[in-house]
Amino acid sequence: MSHRIIYIENCEYLRLYLDNLKVEYKDNDLFLPISDIQILVIDNYRSNLSVPLINKLMENNVCTIICGIDHLPTCYILPMNGHFSQSGNINKQIQWSEDNKKRVHQKIVKAKIFNQIEILKKNNKSFEVIEKLYQFLSEVELGDTTNREGLSAKMYFREMYGDDFIRFNEDVVNAGLNYGYSIFRSLISSIIVAKGYLPNLGIFHKGKQNMFNLSDDVIEVFRPIVDDYVFNHMLDDILFKQQHREDLIQLTTKKVKIDNRKQTIPNAIYIYIESILKELEDNENSFIFPLPICYDL
Repeated sequence: MSHRIIYIENCEYLRLYLDNLKVEYKDNDLFLPISDIQILVIDNYRSNLSVPLINKLMENNVCTIICGIDHLPTCYILPMNGHFSQSGNINKQIQWSEDNKKRVHQKIVKAKIFNQIEILKKNNKSFEVIEKLYQFLSEVELGDTTNREGLSAKMYFREMYGDDFIRFNEDVVNAGLNYGYSIFRSLISSIIVAKGYLPNLGIFHKGKQNMFNLSDDVIEVFRPIVDDYVFNHMLDDILFKQQHREDLIQLTTKKVKIDNRKQTIPNAIYIYIESILKELEDNENSFIFPLPICYDL
């Protein structure tokens, strides 16, 4: 399995050369085997990519992310064909029952709140807030009709980043959250496509202009991993630095616990998605989710 995370900041041209990614910068050339690459992040507004390279990246299902002038991801490149049984899987995806989707959504929301609690505990946050989130977790209804997810998020973010924190404001904390979430979202999307499913047909998220509704369902339990990094490394910073971006990308190389075993995050995503599919398609009570505490390889 591919495993390397490549972050490109200084580059004039990226080309294909004998199944390698050729990175050209001034008079220096760097060659990287494409089969070794799991995620490629291109964070240079002036870089040029060749069409043969893009095709080879898609052939190897490399999660390819292109950033804008503000360094935030603006585009994911995903293959059109991801799996030998893609048409059959998409047909199953279209037929997922509303009852099953509501049940899975309820479990995802509970798992997300549980992981938020784990991050609050890790960072020695208010016992009262933790107790309140435990209450919200126990009150999540089918389809989360009482919006316990939103109530938990409001208390959680204020406890993590202060009473003045507002999600989606233009500040360094939100920049870090947006960037980290985008990296995880793109990795999740690439795995969904590789399994032969469409990332835009979701369980709960149903935005008509959102190409990644299913990815946004799956990512929920992983968000606290990014939240923890931002709290511990960016809370007192003024600028969103290159080191922050590189560290957030490197989070995807860590290990987490799932089903009582430590797995790399890409493996954990795969196992987690498999458990969701069994719930949706086979009516199995198989839901398992990763915990948010990261371990080095």
